[in-house]
Amino acid sequence: MATPPPGSAPDPSPPPKGVQLIGRAISAVIARAPFAWPLLRGFSHRFWQGNAATWGDRVDRSGPDYLAPFAAALLQVKPEPERALDIGTGHGEAALFVAREFPHARVRGVDLSEEMVRRAQSRIGLDPEGRVAFKVADASDLPFEEDSFDLVTQLNMPPFFGEISRVLRPGGFVVIAASWGEHTPFYTPDAVLRRGFGKRGIELVETGEAGKGSYFVGRMRAGAPQ
Repeated sequence: MATPPPGSAPDPSPPPKGVQLIGRAISAVIARAPFAWPLLRGFSHRFWQGNAATWGDRVDRSGPDYLAPFAAALLQVKPEPERALDIGTGHGEAALFVAREFPHARVRGVDLSEEMVRRAQSRIGLDPEGRVAFKVADASDLPFEEDSFDLVTQLNMPPFFGEISRVLRPGGFVVIAASWGEHTPFYTPDAVLRRGFGKRGIELVETGEAGKGSYFVGRMRAGAPQ
């Protein structure tokens, strides 16, 4: 993917069509056949490792356009969560946004790429209480106990329904946001999200659009099988 010359303005448009198609294919596999993920893990790891250094060059991933659907979705999360997890955190933009929106929450961000996590961790600054932290982890096998979080978020990531529901507490929220809606590479259609989460006891709270993107908000009902 080409990057703009130094000093140029970020490009607000979605990635090229070819990138979108590859991402949609991977998202479809993960949503419908997550057992096939090991076949894609090596490729995905190499891709994100190779793109970590230039991840923020083409698009302002901390900007209002990119985060608009994510921000709109978080308005539905009430009461404020105590523990939040951002999966596929990249440079940590969504995790840090959650930390700002919910100043009393402990926030964890995970990513498959060691270099992404290193860059995310470098953005924290002074945090003596360890309220925000990042670690390397595979979204298909999260290093957390059951019922660990009352908010799980993903921005422009394919959903691993089983793991999200496993670590989500009863009454907890899940937020899935896509910065460019159906033009986002790792976009999962609303119907697939409803079905995948519904099978695991996560009920729809709201879907909607904001900016150029879309979002899904669900909530784990009490006593739901996971």
